[in-house]
Amino acid sequence: HIPTPKLPWTTTTFNALKAFSKWFLTPFGFLVTIYGLNVVAWGGMLFLLLCNASPAMCHVQRNGAWIHDCNDIDSPRRIWIEIDSQILNALFCVTGFGLAPWRFRDLYYLMRYRFTSERKHGLDKKMFWIRKLAGHHRNWFRLPGSDTIDQISANIYLNSVSEKCNANSEATSDIRVPIPLARAPDDPLSGVRAPPTKLWKLDWFVWCQVWNTFFQICLCGFMWGMNRYDRPSWSTGLFVALACGIAGAGGFISFKEGRLVRRVEG
Repeated sequence: HIPTPKLPWTTTTFNALKAFSKWFLTPFGFLVTIYGLNVVAWGGMLFLLLCNASPAMCHVQRNGAWIHDCNDIDSPRRIWIEIDSQILNALFCVTGFGLAPWRFRDLYYLMRYRFTSERKHGLDKKMFWIRKLAGHHRNWFRLPGSDTIDQISANIYLNSVSEKCNANSEATSDIRVPIPLARAPDDPLSGVRAPPTKLWKLDWFVWCQVWNTFFQICLCGFMWGMNRYDRPSWSTGLFVALACGIAGAGGFISFKEGRLVRRVEG
């Protein structure tokens, strides 16, 4: 494989901005951009409040007198921290709950793949479930043996890797190709197909997405089930960190593998 020649950073930046502008003008791109800007804006405001960036918000009236106490529960600072936290929680619910059906669909496919016995059902049936996952994550996930599609036939490949197959076995479909066939990766511009993705990375990605939803449920339980006077001080920070951290860990895997695919296939 001959790596694609690197372009100057100015050209790369221009191409990226051009691609973003086209994507931004689509309904989906516009909504995602507005969503991201809201997360950044409200998250930045919360960060500044937590850092006591506005001392004027620490003044609170007690017994007819004004006192300076940044940690007073009724100070403007603490009130706005609560407002910011509730808004951010609502924004995180958009992804945590809005994407839950697809996340649990992926988990179902993954569990069917993991618990289907190749010895009992054959590799073709076992791979059916992960092939469906590969279709949904075609931008970064490549099936085992997908780099040999242009080199050997489906029957030869199946006989070379399956425990159940004999020399005369015939593949009902190519297990190296996602389901449905329309979701198969495009032919690589470089003429070289990216290497197969390690399966543990798919496990990691799917479980990170599911755990993000679980942590979001916990966060909502504290944010909506308790008022700011009774809510434990550690609860909000803990579950926000867990939910964001686990989502970031899964996103990092898909981003890294997607970049590898683009680097090889063009």
